[in-house]
Amino acid sequence: MLETKDILETINMIDNENLDVRTITMGISLLDCIDDDIDKACTKVYDKICRSAKDLVKTGEDIQREYGIPIINKRISVTPIAMVAAPCQSKKVVKFAHALDKAAKELGVNFIGGYSALVQKGFASGDYALIESIPEALATTDFVCSSVNIGSTKAGINMDAVKMMGKTVVQTAQATADRDCIGAAKLVVFCNAPEDNPFMAGAFHGVGEADTVINVGVSGPGVVRAALAKGGEGKNIAEIADMVKKTAFKITRMGQLVAKEASKRLCVPFGIVDLSLAPTPAVGDSVAHILEEMGLEVCGCHGTTAALALLNDAVKKGGVMASSHVGGLSGAFIPVSEDAGMIYAAENEYLDITKLEAMTAVCSVGLDMIIVPGDTSAEVISAIIADEAAIGMVNTKTTAVRLIPAIGKKAGETLNFGGLLGYGPVMPLRKGSPAEFINRGGRIPAPLQALKN
Repeated sequence: MLETKDILETINMIDNENLDVRTITMGISLLDCIDDDIDKACTKVYDKICRSAKDLVKTGEDIQREYGIPIINKRISVTPIAMVAAPCQSKKVVKFAHALDKAAKELGVNFIGGYSALVQKGFASGDYALIESIPEALATTDFVCSSVNIGSTKAGINMDAVKMMGKTVVQTAQATADRDCIGAAKLVVFCNAPEDNPFMAGAFHGVGEADTVINVGVSGPGVVRAALAKGGEGKNIAEIADMVKKTAFKITRMGQLVAKEASKRLCVPFGIVDLSLAPTPAVGDSVAHILEEMGLEVCGCHGTTAALALLNDAVKKGGVMASSHVGGLSGAFIPVSEDAGMIYAAENEYLDITKLEAMTAVCSVGLDMIIVPGDTSAEVISAIIADEAAIGMVNTKTTAVRLIPAIGKKAGETLNFGGLLGYGPVMPLRKGSPAEFINRGGRIPAPLQALKN
């Protein structure tokens, strides 16, 4: 039974603490769209997406209006396109990106994810062609997002794919240099990618999912920070963790309400609620500021990794208590350009990429929305991807890299993407080239296999 104080508390969270449903994402399987004629396959892809998601945006708007809960984004994820494109034996894979973009525009969603390949153990038919097409695909579309999974705890790390993705990131930034390198901001390289992630740019519809499914991503860093500001003074670490759990519980309950309602109205199975503290550049909506509310002087100082570990663990536990359908990447995101506190810490040199790498060992994703100098070589990008994938593989967690080489800019300058993606400083990197190591290629075996060897 709902009590009046709980209702009023939720209203205050929405009105004053930036609580929102960050996204309703419909996952759509395209396996039944496979055809060896690429033009027929693209037509099938467009038709199925438009048919399945025709009421997605309207349903989100209706729920927002009726319940007063802000639903910021309506999105679509699809089966990794490399699988759909495999029988086509064509280098014109970019046609699928144009079909996805056309469908996104027709339906009014703000992103469509799944221009993806899963190559953690090797390259299958269609994977090479898709990866090679990513720069053109992201440069010639508006709403398409791309991801490539290059490693897993079970399979190890595909270093040939790592090498390839370093070049791809650089080429994608160069292809969109006239738009602040926005293409690279829509490209994620994963290790242990989840198949039910509703958040972009890494969302895709896993092959083990239902034909269509509704996944909801809830975000509430402002709510957690406000709770700690009101009642956290004088509390010890265990008491702070308990406060975060209780707040995460309340946020997840709201997300589950929206997810179930959307599922019922769209006649689509309810998948998961992803409770991720996904920040925005808005004042008061920052994960860095939560860490500072815990007692850090500034995000990036000594103690930051421990505070983030506590936050991530408490958020996950609070979410699991609230719903049996928690999934995706639930935890704390640390995207530099999308978090006002992270931007401040980076601009004032409290944060650098090595500290961020340490933080990714305990957060829910990885090196996210980090802007690097425009002259950074493909080998260095590949080495950063390899480092991050190693953290994910050994620790059995999802890690990701979303780096944006700022073409024509140096450390200390800024890129501005606008809107949800925000802006950020160009961060300096360590000196020294890893070219010889990266160019060796091959595959780093999984930890268990390495012990056997």
